[in-house]
Amino acid sequence: MLYELSDAATVLKFYRDFIKDAPEELGGFPAWQIAPPLPFIPEDRHGEPFLLFVACWAGPIEEGEAALKPIRDVAPVVAEHVGPMPYPAINSAFDALVPAGLQHYWKANFVKELTDDAIAAHLEHGPKVPTVNSTVHIYPINGACHRVASDATAFAYRDATFATVIAGMWPDPAENDANTAWVRGFYDATAPHSEAGGYVNFMAGDDQERIKDNYKGNYDRLVDVKRKYDPGNLFHHNQNIRP
Repeated sequence: MLYELSDAATVLKFYRDFIKDAPEELGGFPAWQIAPPLPFIPEDRHGEPFLLFVACWAGPIEEGEAALKPIRDVAPVVAEHVGPMPYPAINSAFDALVPAGLQHYWKANFVKELTDDAIAAHLEHGPKVPTVNSTVHIYPINGACHRVASDATAFAYRDATFATVIAGMWPDPAENDANTAWVRGFYDATAPHSEAGGYVNFMAGDDQERIKDNYKGNYDRLVDVKRKYDPGNLFHHNQNIRP
């Protein structure tokens, strides 16, 4: 579902409260996105930035419309592509926007509360999304995730409620500086309203200094595991836990 930028504040403030108590069968997140040339989007709006809401209802299909109705009703929907589909279809829905060969620069944070100040930062930087390939997603973390202790697995942010990714992707290396600056500016504006760590698969190569923050109190245990199974640090092309 695509919403006008003028309704973005309304949608984001609705989302932060709605998703906390939403049925666990409902997954959904807002996203900043330039409208691609898809048939369900009015042709004269192709190439414009919007706030999207991407949803997946995994419960009984006859209950899906009612589950999504609050999201659809919060503000006028410019365009939507919502209906029954197999999971592989929604899982691959954005693949065409991320072909091989793109330049990539990403940043991420976990967020406990999507405060008014955090939303203000999104409203400032989200509409400036520079290419159709780039996007920002605000994923919910709740439900079953919160029923597991923070030290039970490597994932420590069981008390977070959102995971934000600022995904800079663009085809032309000549635009590296401009696109990287957009990601960094967005990250710098939202970081003061976020946790120190973020999801490691959303991190860039220059985020290695955040590795301890990404795992909080579980980091030392992971170092012990690394020393036991990979003392030579063979697996190091990642957000690396050094032995």
